[in-house]
Amino acid sequence: MAGKSEGEHRIGLLNGFAAYGMWGLVPLFWPLLKPAGAMEILAHRMVWSLAVVAVALLFVRRWAWAGQLLRQPRRLGLVAVAAAVITVNWGVYIWAVNAGHVVEASLGYFINPLVTIAMGVLILKERLRPAQWVAVAVGLAAVVVLTVGYGRPPWISLCLAFSFATYGLVKKKVDLGGVESLAAETAIQFLPALGYLIWLAARGDATFAAEGAGHAALLASTGLVTAVPLVCFGAAAIRVPLSTLGLLQYLAPVFQFLLGILYFHEAMPAERWAGFALVWLALVLLTADALRFSRRPRPLSVPAPRTTEAPASAPADA
Repeated sequence: MAGKSEGEHRIGLLNGFAAYGMWGLVPLFWPLLKPAGAMEILAHRMVWSLAVVAVALLFVRRWAWAGQLLRQPRRLGLVAVAAAVITVNWGVYIWAVNAGHVVEASLGYFINPLVTIAMGVLILKERLRPAQWVAVAVGLAAVVVLTVGYGRPPWISLCLAFSFATYGLVKKKVDLGGVESLAAETAIQFLPALGYLIWLAARGDATFAAEGAGHAALLASTGLVTAVPLVCFGAAAIRVPLSTLGLLQYLAPVFQFLLGILYFHEAMPAERWAGFALVWLALVLLTADALRFSRRPRPLSVPAPRTTEAPASAPADA
């Protein structure tokens, strides 16, 4: 049993590294889809993601959840909200990468845990521990420094962070598995996305058929780019502790940040380095506090106070 458990843990770690590694390297993929614009890429991602997850669900024969969801209007409404929020997240991320803002996009996923905690306090009325308050305060200071550094608020980062945090909050209430959730969300996105692609083709502005078979194949592969890391993440989530996933989730923005600096050669003046340093300090405080709290023995007779945690999650940008 111990060998089996160790083997399962190793498989989980490999899947976790694969998932967050693929999400971290995805900025290399979106520029390959040019000359397609961000909206066309986004629409193809919605259409082909539904195709991929539909095939996956046919293979595993998991359809019972769909009937249950259709009989629950409130839950279905939350899925529609999740679909709308993830549409914003995907669209902004694709545009940001192809417009040369990879570093600023990576910042969005660095500050996302801080935004998640802030939303927990403001919306769910959850309590923060002192270290979490300090981390949030340092994060706010980082946004101020970065605003000075960019000469404007880092709106790409803030949009990605808030949309992903909202998405996570809604998905927590919907309580669907990863593949099932993606299937439900892309089913809602499908008709508007398909309608947009048909309209684009009617105007003669679509690149799907105009740029050759290779370009069309790349656009179709957006479904795999979306679904495969999610499957790996699901395999990791059931095999490794949440604290481990919480550390692994920083791999994606780290890879994206390094790509922005080393591969795309984006500028990083001193003020931006200072802002990022403050964000990283906030994340160190947050992670250390979460690890310390998770290891603390809790008395059985007294319930622990409800506090906000920044859960490990699947980045919505990928």
